[in-house]
Amino acid sequence: MKGLNIHIDIRILQYEELDATDRELIDAAREATFRSYSPYSHFSVGAAARLADGTIVCGSNQENAAYPSGLCAERTTLFYANSRYPDQAVKTLAIAARNERGEFLESPIPPCGACRQVMLETETRYNQAMRILLYGSNGIYEVKKVGDLLPLSFDASAMQ
Repeated sequence: MKGLNIHIDIRILQYEELDATDRELIDAAREATFRSYSPYSHFSVGAAARLADGTIVCGSNQENAAYPSGLCAERTTLFYANSRYPDQAVKTLAIAARNERGEFLESPIPPCGACRQVMLETETRYNQAMRILLYGSNGIYEVKKVGDLLPLSFDASAMQ
């Protein structure tokens, strides 16, 4: 029998250790949580994407009484970025969340599986890595590329 080890390199940073552009992106993701429509879960998520030209695009989770009809902040942000700025790669995506008490989470919030798949497709679309910043008040995870969040991922090469 053989084994397979998957190594994921994640840096844990404090807000003060980020450069000004990363702090700006984290702040935009945090601010986007206040535009969340989450009357059912009371879990507000915001995302902010910095595009290749420096533009920042934001989104938040949008819930619906028919749960499958809602959409996560990451997908809201990426779909808007890809439709509004189709020629601009997403360089960095920041994600933040607040709990039902309105407090930002202490630990970084990871994206769901569906969002990871959309993030991977966005990387593939532009043929370049998308850096991810996962915000938590006690530390920020920096992930260099989506493949690190989605090892053994499904993409077009799997259909050949």
